[in-house]
Amino acid sequence: MAEDPITTDPATEPESDALWDTFHRVVNMTSPELATWLRTSAAEENSEEVPDLAGPPVGRHVLAILQKRRTDLTDEDITCMREVIDEVNERLSTAPSDAAQRPEWRHALMSLGHDPLREGT
Repeated sequence: MAEDPITTDPATEPESDALWDTFHRVVNMTSPELATWLRTSAAEENSEEVPDLAGPPVGRHVLAILQKRRTDLTDEDITCMREVIDEVNERLSTAPSDAAQRPEWRHALMSLGHDPLREGT
């Protein structure tokens, strides 16, 4: 059963706009890039996940949010957006000094929709 989109209260609309903008600044991968990454990261030598089920649940949720209009967000989407922003910021603030040589660090961020090697991040 699909969740109902959240109803926008005019009093909280600026907060909603700020969250939307921050999420799309933190999640710097496009939906096609993220979808490709999730399929690639989930592929194993002898098997491959169904494309719609590839990658971790949070990555799939980020992908679903990227494909929505702001007015179609659910409360669950809002919670996910906040958690992803916090998680990406935490991982970036505690980046290892040799992060460029640590693909697992980058890949964990990419599964959240953030590529730390992308220009402007």
